Amino acid sequence: MHCPFCRHTDSRVIDSRANDDGTAIRRRRQCPECGRRFTTVENASLTIIKRSGATEPFSRDKIVSGVRRACQGRPVSEDDLALLAQRVEEALRQQGQAEVEAHEIGLAILGPLRELDEVAYLRFASVYQAFDSLEDFESAIAVLRAEREPVGTEPVPSKTRSKT
Repeated sequence: MHCPFCRHTDSRVIDSRANDDGTAIRRRRQCPECGRRFTTVENASLTIIKRSGATEPFSRDKIVSGVRRACQGRPVSEDDLALLAQRVEEALRQQGQAEVEAHEIGLAILGPLRELDEVAYLRFASVYQAFDSLEDFESAIAVLRAEREPVGTEPVPSKTRSKT
């Protein structure tokens, strides 16, 4: 690490601390040549491998903008979207890989989005999983309904008007 003041090629680490969210390390350094102190921040990079083979750094903003379209007109706040993007990033980092394929991001989005809003989940899944027919939607809805109902119970019939 070069000293930003005298450009000496070495420095000594005096203190290291993890950032608030744990994604970066803040290091306090001292130059042995001029004696001045400075701070560096180290981030663990997460690289996305796109379908074309190109790579780009992970971006929470891209997650939020992609999911925002699916949530249009739904009762989902910007804070909800930011939290969802954070959960997706944490899930990807827990895999322990520096490079992640783009389709894995979509898979990581589906779970938290389903918990956030089922309609937005269906919208996102229909594009991500390339639904081609009404049957694709029907089977996705059937899965959502099956997960909602406790095992061993029958669906509750809709209320009908009694004739009096």
